[in-house]
Amino acid sequence: MKKLFLIIGAPGSGKTTDAELIAEANSNITHYSTGDMLRGEVASGSDLGLEIESFISKGLIVPISIAIKTITSAIKNAPTEIIIIDGYPRSMEQLEALDEYLKSDDSLKLVSVIEVKVSEQTAKDRVLGRARGADDNTEVFDNRMKIFTEPLAEIEAFYASKNLLRVVDGEREIEAIVSEMEAFIKTQV
Repeated sequence: MKKLFLIIGAPGSGKTTDAELIAEANSNITHYSTGDMLRGEVASGSDLGLEIESFISKGLIVPISIAIKTITSAIKNAPTEIIIIDGYPRSMEQLEALDEYLKSDDSLKLVSVIEVKVSEQTAKDRVLGRARGADDNTEVFDNRMKIFTEPLAEIEAFYASKNLLRVVDGEREIEAIVSEMEAFIKTQV
């Protein structure tokens, strides 16, 4: 049975970097970033990529049908039993779609949802400081932050009620954050 860990957090919380470092240090863990998967599709120039780009460029959430197809395909093709996906879910609609998928697939278990918590100012400083792409500007950041925070309490409540939510302080040095997350993941599998 494959074991799934989701990492959520504000834009700029460090969730992707944290997950990458954990996967690099553990050959039995595969990491997928929802954002990277979607940006990869955009970079491919495919019709699907053009459709995804029309949402990402405005800081909007990619439609559930596209996101869930991308994610479930990655999970099924993962070379390891432990999978970390960051940046998902970002809405209750995404959460519900994933929850339905998990109920229908006995070969996969959601073990935990780890939230990397940072202040809005820290997130903004990090995103605008990295300027990775066209979506890293103040207007798009503000929109992404609004989209992230609106459903957050409901997402947290859903996973907390299932005893699946783990909150990690993302304001610390990266080594401390990664060490705590990695230790937690290892105790869960």
